[in-house]
Amino acid sequence: MSRRSLMGALAAGVGTLAAPRASSGSRPKVVVIGGGSGGATAARYIAHDSAAEIEVTLIEPTRQYYTCYFSNLYIAGFWDYDDLAHGYGRLAARNGINVVHDWAVAVDREARQVRLAGGSALPYDRLVISPGIDFVEDSVPGWSVAAQNAMPHAYRAGSQTRLLRDQLMEMREGGVFCLVAPPHPYRCPPGPYERICMVAHLLKQRNPKAKILLVDPKPGFPKQALFEEAWQRHYGGMIERIGPESGSSTISVDPDTMTVDIDGHSETVDVCNVIPAQKAGHIAEVAGLTDDSGWAPVHPGDMTSRRDTAIHVLGDAADQGDMPKSGFAANSQAKVAANAICHALLGQRAFPARYMNTCWSLLGPEDGVKVGAVYEPKDGRIRTVDSFISTRDEDAQTRQATFRESVDWYHAITTDMFS
Repeated sequence: MSRRSLMGALAAGVGTLAAPRASSGSRPKVVVIGGGSGGATAARYIAHDSAAEIEVTLIEPTRQYYTCYFSNLYIAGFWDYDDLAHGYGRLAARNGINVVHDWAVAVDREARQVRLAGGSALPYDRLVISPGIDFVEDSVPGWSVAAQNAMPHAYRAGSQTRLLRDQLMEMREGGVFCLVAPPHPYRCPPGPYERICMVAHLLKQRNPKAKILLVDPKPGFPKQALFEEAWQRHYGGMIERIGPESGSSTISVDPDTMTVDIDGHSETVDVCNVIPAQKAGHIAEVAGLTDDSGWAPVHPGDMTSRRDTAIHVLGDAADQGDMPKSGFAANSQAKVAANAICHALLGQRAFPARYMNTCWSLLGPEDGVKVGAVYEPKDGRIRTVDSFISTRDEDAQTRQATFRESVDWYHAITTDMFS
């Protein structure tokens, strides 16, 4: 975008952080939709690695980005709300990126343009879409996005996370907290099972007679043995999990009466955290990049869409194979995509795709566990080539070191994204 068009966007009510270098009009253009772990990382690495030879525009509606990862620590009271917040000014100024605060509402793949809610259209040579998740309506009967204030999902960090904590802080003595867990696949973190731990920690301090009910449509979940051991060790007697083997095959909710129906049995609750089934963020669907699964299939070597190789889909929205839908995974995928884009547009050296991920979970004060893997493209998908997981017999020093490692990672990844 030229400086004149940026000022026009401002006049139209679109907030923009202008890059310090005006476009010459001759540079290849990359537009990035979504300013989270995938999008912000991709924008930064494309701008940096191209030495400003590629004009990068990042579209993100919010001026403050709140990370979903570590939001459970805010719910527990370990972190402050502002610890999750990050702005885009440094990213724009240091890397020469145009950051446009607006909604992307359409993608014209033939004309290679992104249309914004403010009315402007941005041309691109390559497009990166990293829109996170949306929710599948009616996946939990009785719940809809319209009911999210009564029964918050808190699965997009920010106001929903604050709302859930406020409800927990105001819960009556001896009340019932219910979490309705999502089916696979789902964004993690903020993991629903870590959230159970963090809610239990908060209530153990403030409301020790409270009951926690976990209603889960899945027969099992990652790190299950570690979580279940921690629930007994840290929060004995507070937590009850109802899985399909014990009656959760049919789940519905009523936000008006604050009830949860589990296979015909109605339970009145005080706070209900409903995490619905998920799909790719809406703009991926609007762009025609998703399939019947609700996710956007991609090529594993460069994260290009299987529907349009001029578009890269990153993070939670991508159907790519074995990688979880995590911030670490999105950050890793963004670096592969950035290298592929610099190769395609500038002829820079292309490196073989290799991905990494680690997901940490906090079970109790400085009691951290982790699971992770290394991945490579294989047979048309991203496949695991090596993996690791914490064990139940680890000593307190190891668990403490794992938690501190997770905090170091948080500061490292947010610096990587926003600097």
